[in-house]
Amino acid sequence: MLDAFNDFVSGLPTPLIYAVIAALVFAEAALFFGFVFPGETAIIVGGLLASQGHISLTLLLIISIVAAIVGDSVGYEIGKRYGPRLLDTKVMRKHAAKVGSAQDLIRKRGAFAVVIGRFTALLRALMPALAGSCGLPYARFLFFNALGGIIWVLIFTLGGFYLGEGIEHFAKLAGRVISGVVVAVGVLAFVIYSVRKHRESGSGSPAEEPVAALAQEGVSD
Repeated sequence: MLDAFNDFVSGLPTPLIYAVIAALVFAEAALFFGFVFPGETAIIVGGLLASQGHISLTLLLIISIVAAIVGDSVGYEIGKRYGPRLLDTKVMRKHAAKVGSAQDLIRKRGAFAVVIGRFTALLRALMPALAGSCGLPYARFLFFNALGGIIWVLIFTLGGFYLGEGIEHFAKLAGRVISGVVVAVGVLAFVIYSVRKHRESGSGSPAEEPVAALAQEGVSD
């Protein structure tokens, strides 16, 4: 999925790249898009593109953080307004075990569960709505939502960025190593060829000396 998304996004104009990444991060919790496409894939690819100079890393971080916080806030509002009906939808029933785990996490950890849920794909999509449906005060939700969003975006975006730099560095290093190996093989082949040539020429001269001596004796007779 990561490679396919990278190939798709890298060919887009720069403003559209920002828009696609922001939309996916926003929609993950706001529209429960995280069930089919984890938002971290988008920001990892964004970091890779930033390492290649296609987009600005600073602007990417700002856009992704805002999209993450706003998207989760929309998900919270949906859960607050449509909590019971939301839990009865087909998607929620399909992931009943995850929903139950998220609800238990909220009961045990309170608002901090929003931060914990940020780092699991399905919980990231579910947690804001469940926090809203459980009646968690928005002020507390917003604080932990912002905290989790900032940490999440920084980790995965910078991870993608440094991964991209590492790949580029490895490619350059591999190119130098291959070039060095080719040169070394060429030099070694030349040395072997020279040694063999020298041996062949050296082994021929002793055989020629007796023939020359016999020829001289024949002339003197």
